[in-house]
Amino acid sequence: MGKIAPTGILTSADEVGRPPLKIRFVNLDTGRENIAVISRRSQALRPDVFCGFSRIQIQCGDKLLLATLLITDDESLVGTNELGLATPAFRRMNEPENTLATVSPAPPPKSLDFVRSKIQGDILDAVEIAAIVDDLTNHRYSELEIAAFLVATARLMTASELLALTSSMVDAGTRLHWQKPMIVDKHCIGGIPGNRTSMIVVPIVAAHGLTMPKTSSRAITSPAGTADTMEVLAKVDIDTDHMKRVVDKCGACLIWGGHVNLSPADDILISVERVLGLDTIEQMVASIMSKKIAAGVTHLLVDIPVGSSSKVRTPTEALRLRKLFELVGDHFGIAVEVVTTEGRQPIGHGVGPLLEVHDVMSVLENRPDAPQDLREKSLNLAARLLEYDPALRGGTGYARALELLESGAALRKLQSIIAAQGEPPYAASLGHLQRDIVASKHGIVSNIDCLRINRIAHMAGAPIDKGAGIQIFKKIGEHVSPGDPLYRIFASEASGYDLALRASFEQNGFSIDDRPEPQ
Repeated sequence: MGKIAPTGILTSADEVGRPPLKIRFVNLDTGRENIAVISRRSQALRPDVFCGFSRIQIQCGDKLLLATLLITDDESLVGTNELGLATPAFRRMNEPENTLATVSPAPPPKSLDFVRSKIQGDILDAVEIAAIVDDLTNHRYSELEIAAFLVATARLMTASELLALTSSMVDAGTRLHWQKPMIVDKHCIGGIPGNRTSMIVVPIVAAHGLTMPKTSSRAITSPAGTADTMEVLAKVDIDTDHMKRVVDKCGACLIWGGHVNLSPADDILISVERVLGLDTIEQMVASIMSKKIAAGVTHLLVDIPVGSSSKVRTPTEALRLRKLFELVGDHFGIAVEVVTTEGRQPIGHGVGPLLEVHDVMSVLENRPDAPQDLREKSLNLAARLLEYDPALRGGTGYARALELLESGAALRKLQSIIAAQGEPPYAASLGHLQRDIVASKHGIVSNIDCLRINRIAHMAGAPIDKGAGIQIFKKIGEHVSPGDPLYRIFASEASGYDLALRASFEQNGFSIDDRPEPQ
């Protein structure tokens, strides 16, 4: 492949009397961004006239698509009469190869004026925010422009702006409606390794008889999301009709939300937000609540882990976040309950999709080696959701959740959900490259850096490699001696394995307080 670099803009074929370009698929994964590629000798290239632009508007019939323009010297990739579309752009244009398309400079989205106003500290109204969300959803923003919006709203977002943003994000996508008076759901704000409670809570709640259509995200920079872990067991990439069939049959589902088009602007914002390392609480609340509202949820339980290396580090931060969830919930008529939970260390033993599945199944199968922290947290969260059932006597939620778990009803429910969603796309196996990271001295584990553990597991290859990750052997308060394994790294590729090892050698994420050596 020849060199590809940002360049100027194409003109419309009609403007210069030249023929339009033929669409050609270029097998480049460009994430979410629309990328178009042309030859340096393209018949439509006018860099002398359009050198100040980097975005083009592609027109094919009545379809319009905005894209960032790149240039190549390799005419085997794209010919002089061709317009190459990378994978996302080709999919969104949804036209076969060799279809004729014209190109012209893309006018900047008008809503960028509102982003500039926000950067200056102005408060945006609902119409202005709706215009921004519409342009985001229709992929009219470059990643740089998305980043500008995120940074602007990170500085200050009022309650009215938060409500307007949430509402616009809901309206931009699909909104599900269920023939049920009560739809329950839970959401954890994330950041805690191995915290895979949803895969236990959902089957417990559904086995009781409540409806819980769980849509989850995939991880971007963390080692696993619920969708990544569930994909070890079942197909999660399903459409709305399939989702509804699963819920009608099983009372619940555990799927990736990408194909049901709930709050699509949120997926676009997250893709840039994670790269920037931004995680402002207003954006977080708008993100979570827009998807729950769109999913038709009536009763929502929000789990906020609090700890020194989690997303929320103090009770004061958790209180402010709780107030925002309640604000949005009240406005949209959703009963929201917020609980704060232990966030000082990983939950369970495994960090990474396949390792987390082992933990989940050991809990559902009531095995004696099941991680008790994951089991107890899942039971407590399920109990709170079960308490929403008017037919259940107050205070008996935990006993009912325990009964459904110990009787095997929850396990059977998960098995029925797996069967209804379909087989996973491929079989997963644990990474064959393994190494124990050990304690260097006597002492007691006093702290575990959740962010560091997540990062090391991600470096090892999770979640792309389902069998990569970390198995944790020690928790806070446990005694260790030199050479005792703290955790084991799993990987399938040498490059990720080496990265994870180097990172763990530099800082393994465990703090050990000294104590006298045993006599």
